[in-house]
Amino acid sequence: MPRQPRIHLAVSGSYSSGKTTTAEALSVATGIPRADALTAREIVVDLVPRKHFQQLGATELLMLGLRRFEERVQSEAEQPGSFIADGSVLHEWVYGEARMRLGMNPGAPLPRRAVVRVVTTPMMPFLRQYMQAYGIVAKERAKRMYDVFIHLPVEFRMDPDGHRPVSEEYRDVADRLLIETLHELRIPYHVVGGTVAERVERVVDLLDLPLVVPIDEAIRIASHRIARSKEMVAERQLANQASWPLHRRLLAAVHG
Repeated sequence: MPRQPRIHLAVSGSYSSGKTTTAEALSVATGIPRADALTAREIVVDLVPRKHFQQLGATELLMLGLRRFEERVQSEAEQPGSFIADGSVLHEWVYGEARMRLGMNPGAPLPRRAVVRVVTTPMMPFLRQYMQAYGIVAKERAKRMYDVFIHLPVEFRMDPDGHRPVSEEYRDVADRLLIETLHELRIPYHVVGGTVAERVERVVDLLDLPLVVPIDEAIRIASHRIARSKEMVAERQLANQASWPLHRRLLAAVHG
């Protein structure tokens, strides 16, 4: 049997576009390893254990972006051959750029967004310069690292789990920025929509990938793994919250 050529594939898309499910199902179906970096939710639990996503300030969001970038670089570098990335090193930069346009906490209630805007206004010149430098580094690595992107469009509303610290407008802005950046970098990409099964089948056909597990079975396995991972994060969050002061626990309950 001829050896399959190496491929570094990134599954791209804005918040709640199905990246993780699609990437995991593709990995199971094709046998190509998924670059297994910590999710943003897992990082928040470790990095800022006493805060909800919506409560993160500018400094904490920068910390989160840097840690996520580090996680992606390390996870991808550990793969000796082909891999499928859930997102890419471009994503945290794009998410930061979207916040520059729409505010630090675009999914928070209006009063909180107003307060955060006042607090962060003096920092904006530095933040813009920081994001410009971050973008240069992320783009250069993306050009070296990825062979092709599979971009998932915004096709449905966000998962109402209370953990997406963004708005629908933010998702649209991030989606456009991702596409514009791929055009700028001239990295090949395909926009693939539909159900998870339709996405996986389309990607396998487009890129002539091996199919070692039937697609329906791969989706079942992927969904089980993702559900279990979310359960484990939720258990850690509850364990952390047990040590919080009462007023913090009440705030967390309000935010979901």
